[in-house]
Amino acid sequence: MLIIPAIDLRDGRCVRLTQGRRDEVKVYDGEPVEIARRFEDAGARMLHLVDLDGAFADRNARNRKVARRIIRAVEIPVQFGGGVRSVSDVQQLIEYGAAQVVIGTLAAESPATLETLVQLFGFRVCVGIDARDGQVLTRGWEQQAALSAIALAQRVADAGVDRIVYTDVARDGMLGGVNVEQTCAIARASGLRVTASGGVSTLADIERLRAASACGIDSVIVGKALYEGRFTLQEALLVA
Repeated sequence: MLIIPAIDLRDGRCVRLTQGRRDEVKVYDGEPVEIARRFEDAGARMLHLVDLDGAFADRNARNRKVARRIIRAVEIPVQFGGGVRSVSDVQQLIEYGAAQVVIGTLAAESPATLETLVQLFGFRVCVGIDARDGQVLTRGWEQQAALSAIALAQRVADAGVDRIVYTDVARDGMLGGVNVEQTCAIARASGLRVTASGGVSTLADIERLRAASACGIDSVIVGKALYEGRFTLQEALLVA
């Protein structure tokens, strides 16, 4: 089980949201590049970086600049998502050095563009499926699509995508536990490798995900629990 620390950017600062709501923001001390380096020094083998301003369609070039600095400052792979709405966005991020680019809204709204991205960039593109009560949310989790998470998972698998990042939005930032059952359902329906996201609060959550790895879950993104000191990255790595 791969533990992937998250760095969410809002106006160039490291923040965490509650259930993805833009008005429920908590800013954490520390310069994002230094936070990234600390995660790497603690043993992280990948980072998950999110441009929240981009996800909300609030264009903020500062976040992209910070992302570029983070990618250049660490030696481990960086996965980037948030506000990626075009082929040129993906191209730019890959040129910055992102190991993977997470496509969310674009995958739900434009299957043809997703297929083009897979043809152009292969495994460098993965799909973020964000859902509440099993229904897909798009555009910074502010719009509900007429599409179930299961249906989207099957569709992106047919497009040739290699990985899904699945987030239960109702649990994100709540420290209330991971929705292991639904994450497994996404993995089984798609036949793809799945990264779990949203709700990790204790080491027991990581143990539950590891126990369910046979269904296709092979990694988990951890954010607020690390920033709030619920456990350390080293402790999570030992459990994983």
